[in-house]
Amino acid sequence: MSEVKIRTILVEDEELARNLLKSYLKERDDLEIIAECENGFEGVKAINELKPDLVFLDIQMPKITGFEMLELLDHHPEIIFTTAYDQYALKAFEFNAADYLLKPFSKDRLLAAVDKVTERLAKKVESDDMVDKISNFSREEFLDRVVVKDRHKIHIIPVDQIRYVESLDDYVLIYTNEGRFMKQKTMKYFETALDPRNFARIHRSYIVRIDQIAQLQQYEKESYIVILHDKTKLKVSKTGYKNLKEMLNF
Repeated sequence: MSEVKIRTILVEDEELARNLLKSYLKERDDLEIIAECENGFEGVKAINELKPDLVFLDIQMPKITGFEMLELLDHHPEIIFTTAYDQYALKAFEFNAADYLLKPFSKDRLLAAVDKVTERLAKKVESDDMVDKISNFSREEFLDRVVVKDRHKIHIIPVDQIRYVESLDDYVLIYTNEGRFMKQKTMKYFETALDPRNFARIHRSYIVRIDQIAQLQQYEKESYIVILHDKTKLKVSKTGYKNLKEMLNF
């Protein structure tokens, strides 16, 4: 076995499941468990601070899901999913997860998954693009909430609280009545992730919640702005104007 340990974190809300993982992993003298986390909030903090090689990750957990947790990471380790839900299993392999273990799994199955990680680490497999891909395939329906990290705080924003989204290079600014939040996602992502019955792309820089629009005004020939209920004014492109005409039937 290699002298270098595979530094590992367990992110699992059930203590019995964590204990089972630890008992199975005792056979691997090349693996060191450096932290255990009961939820995604703890997982984000531990992974970003400790920078492990491997994370065993449950999907359905309190507060935020495993997929939402992955969106908040600055450090991107190898991921082995451990879950009782099979709906993401086939797609997980398409997006560079090391393995996907469906509970209940055997010790042999778990150790085989660790072998895969050992091979990947030896080959220095690049998995830094895993988070974006997983956050895309994990959404089988439109978003109902958005998770953002603001310094050391994690905010869960229900989609119905979003007033509009503004482009900011490789980030977006999400505006709510509670304030403004930054997230490292593209406008294209939000254009497809937000329900088009409720949101419209009105400009390359703006996506607006329809029920926030108070007025649509023309200020020059073929140039328009929307005025929101709080008097915010946003530019509307020609394509955005067409989108609004179709949605609002005017």
